[in-house]
Amino acid sequence: MTVIDISPSVMQFLLAFIVVAPLLGAVAALLPAPPGLKGRNPDQAVLRHGVTVTGAVLIAAIVLATGFDHDHPATMQATTDISWIPALDVRIHLGIDGISLPLLLLTALLTFLCALYSYFKPPAGPSPKAFTALVLVLESGTLATFAVLDLLLFFLAFEMVLIPMYFLIARWGGDQRRAAAWKFILYTLLGSVVMLLGLLLIGLRSGTFDMVALATDNGRGLTTSVQVIAVLAIGVGLAVKTPMWPLHSWLPDAHTAAPTVGSVLLAGVLLKMGTYGFVRILLPIAPDGMRTFAPYLAAFAVVGIVYGSLACLALARKGAKGDLKRLIAYSSVGHMGFVLLGIATMTPTGVNGALFANIAHGLITGLLFFLAGAVKDRYGTADLDTLAGATGAALYGRAPRLGALLAFAAVASLGLPGLAGFWGEMLTLFGAYSPAEGLSRPAFRTFMAIGAFGTLLTAAYMLIVVRRVCMGEHSPHSELSPASTPADAPETADAPEPAGTGPSATTPPRPATPQPGATTPQLADIQTYEAATWTPLAALTVLAGLWPAVLLGLTDPAVQKLLAGGKS
Repeated sequence: MTVIDISPSVMQFLLAFIVVAPLLGAVAALLPAPPGLKGRNPDQAVLRHGVTVTGAVLIAAIVLATGFDHDHPATMQATTDISWIPALDVRIHLGIDGISLPLLLLTALLTFLCALYSYFKPPAGPSPKAFTALVLVLESGTLATFAVLDLLLFFLAFEMVLIPMYFLIARWGGDQRRAAAWKFILYTLLGSVVMLLGLLLIGLRSGTFDMVALATDNGRGLTTSVQVIAVLAIGVGLAVKTPMWPLHSWLPDAHTAAPTVGSVLLAGVLLKMGTYGFVRILLPIAPDGMRTFAPYLAAFAVVGIVYGSLACLALARKGAKGDLKRLIAYSSVGHMGFVLLGIATMTPTGVNGALFANIAHGLITGLLFFLAGAVKDRYGTADLDTLAGATGAALYGRAPRLGALLAFAAVASLGLPGLAGFWGEMLTLFGAYSPAEGLSRPAFRTFMAIGAFGTLLTAAYMLIVVRRVCMGEHSPHSELSPASTPADAPETADAPEPAGTGPSATTPPRPATPQPGATTPQLADIQTYEAATWTPLAALTVLAGLWPAVLLGLTDPAVQKLLAGGKS
């Protein structure tokens, strides 16, 4: 069943357009604007170009989804297969199924929302031309990762996103941005080198780099030892990008330093590339190798769940000087741990839960980073102690709609039933209760129990954040005024440290204690452009929570076929 009937040739064109258009748009962004399109402000003109290109890609992705045959989501559709390097049998092979289509739509949506947000609130830094071009290159590489069906093309697309994200952090980020960017690039590049060796091993030993053919063969053409080596090599590269504990340490620094748009794309899109590689490549192509490493992958996953939650609790406590963006980054380590646990079960229930959690994390954490950026713009800091001590009313009293949306995103992140975050975690735990044949049931049930404990820790730190940031702590002696920067001012590239934190800083005079009945100083509440950017994410979070069959109906047949060795 298709929503609208689209011919196969048009579907092929749409998928190729989705992958290539952002790259062409990036080139166009660097060229001088035609006289009629310059407008009064050339910077705004190039940012408007970014909105136009990403909007066109989003429309094409939606049309592609409406033309997708939902009765056969396990079948590769909109396929293009052209010989590229005959000597190595490398082909330009594109296609989508029920696994890749939701990730394609998520990427197109988040990138468009980031471009729209940047148009109204440009980040401070170098030329907007370079910023727009980097965002478009990043989008093209991410979309290609989810659309290509050749191992070497997958690697090229996987690496294509690293340089744009490095420059987005290094040039448009905040404090410690250069160190964070270097840490990001070094971790991911070292992981990618190891991953390339594993991909070459599979391709050379099997005689093809075609992912569909390799998935259909289901590892029968590879010895167990080759599969084990390949899973170890490829898994390391994918685990760095996911990020899996203990290869996660680049993530909090990158998120803390990145501009708002960079954090949204990093959490909402780039982390999904690692888990997608586990599902698309390792599960069907090297099942014996995955079975060998599945218990270890699950163990690392649940350690990440608990570690990420404990780190968030430590940051959220009073007096810890925790950063809100850093806390959300650590929460991603825990949430992606649930995704890895679901993949490690090697069952349809667990893998479907992992894919659902992937999409839910992209929506919810993308919204959280948008909100964290807005809070930082208004207060001039993301320090939790400052945010909580600013007034006894905090966000609820100063910007009630912003506070309410932050509370909504927080409870969605903790897995409240009826919202998107619930289903992925629940299905993952169900999958761990009854793992695939050959895996230790007692071990995975232990992992399930630890993961369930992690959900309680997640609820604890998220509720603490809501209480402190939204409700505040009644402390009349710590009344602070909101940042003097207006809400629509550009993001600060190098935010100064709060007074009193530097080694030679002097303590500022304490503001007067507010008198009883005094009006709480107000902050700018949600602006029109912010509402336009954030509403789709909130609405989809509710829709996915109330109607999970929309997503599971796409992924389940494709997962069943993938785990069965290409047989429906």
